[in-house]
Amino acid sequence: MGDERDIIERCSATVVHEDTVEQVKEKMPEDECLFDLAELFKVFGDTTRVKILFALFTAEMCVCDLTALLGLTQSAVSHQLRVLKQARLIKYRKQGKMVYYSLDDEHVKRIFDQGLAHIRH
Repeated sequence: MGDERDIIERCSATVVHEDTVEQVKEKMPEDECLFDLAELFKVFGDTTRVKILFALFTAEMCVCDLTALLGLTQSAVSHQLRVLKQARLIKYRKQGKMVYYSLDDEHVKRIFDQGLAHIRH
């Protein structure tokens, strides 16, 4: 048996509410903006990246720290850091030969926290 959330209710009539459609059209962001938003959410679709983000909420960390924490190779962690950096979710700073990663800004933590709150609801 399906869960109540699996049921999709459908209209039995085929009436288009033009005023509602127009109101939503006016507020709908441009396709490029929606594409970028979809790409951002794809970044959150990988458990390793989510673990890295969670770690960086707590502390600024280098690749070696993250490899020890996650039990992954440096190459694997570096690849995921590159994806997160391209999505502008993290930033880095160099100190001598060391490179430290942190969240790009507070928005990242809010996005993460909202998703976690939704999952736990």
